[in-house]
Amino acid sequence: MQLPRIHALASAVALVLSMGNAAAQVDTLKSIKESGKLVIGVRDASGAMSFTLGPGQYTGFHVEICERIAADIKAAAKLDKLNVTYQLVTPQNRIALVRNGTVHLECGTTTNNAARQQDVAFAPTLFVEGVRIAVKASSPIAGTSQLEGKTVAATTGSTAVQAVRKIGKDAGGKVTELLGKDNSEGFLLLETGRADAFVADGQILATLISRSREPAQYKILEPVLSVEPIAIMIPKDDPAFKAVVDKSVIALAKSGEVSRLYDKWFMQPIPPQGIKVGLPANAQTKAAWANPSDKPMEDYAPR
Repeated sequence: MQLPRIHALASAVALVLSMGNAAAQVDTLKSIKESGKLVIGVRDASGAMSFTLGPGQYTGFHVEICERIAADIKAAAKLDKLNVTYQLVTPQNRIALVRNGTVHLECGTTTNNAARQQDVAFAPTLFVEGVRIAVKASSPIAGTSQLEGKTVAATTGSTAVQAVRKIGKDAGGKVTELLGKDNSEGFLLLETGRADAFVADGQILATLISRSREPAQYKILEPVLSVEPIAIMIPKDDPAFKAVVDKSVIALAKSGEVSRLYDKWFMQPIPPQGIKVGLPANAQTKAAWANPSDKPMEDYAPR
């Protein structure tokens, strides 16, 4: 009497397993070869890493890295022509767009951490960032202990939000959290006085300050709240595609080309205003170039 049910259950289990296996079998190179199209996910205001020059125009350190990777993907897919397009992503949708295959390379300012590695994969890190605090130059705030009773801004969907919440917890909940929809809006909250501090990646802070009307009105505080590897996001469970991306990134690091690109974007005048960010590569970024890896944030610590 129970045999039909057992058979039905076995069939259902087999179906679920087969669907799971199908979902796990990602072939990004095949998809790119068939469509002749590569989609690069970009940000419009992620400091010198990824930003817009106007409608449909994006550039920056990570964007240029991804354009170099695109050439290697074209060769790996054996394509005579590859149509590279740009997809604007946000902190809220970037992981989902990589997961569902809409974006092949996400080239913004995404932290590689253990939680995200459950959903996506990452290329070897070429930029190790410190999350820091920006305040007005006239502010008496010198560190996290002075943020009690203050309003602190961050960008929705960024790891900086976790840093702000830790600050609030350490202050007994006496910190008001204010979130901007993107980095530009987050900085605007500080600029207009709605927030006493803005927490973000150090290079984002440095770039936004350099482009502000009066850069001398702001300062970045010394404390590093967390050390984070910023890396290019790619689809998970696709070893063939990851191998191509990793090889391309490692070649840039080992040849010294990544050092030249870093100098171009962080130490020289950049568009659109022709202003220098003025952010030398830190020791951990240089170490990442010397020994490229995709290890997550949890393997790093402030120094």
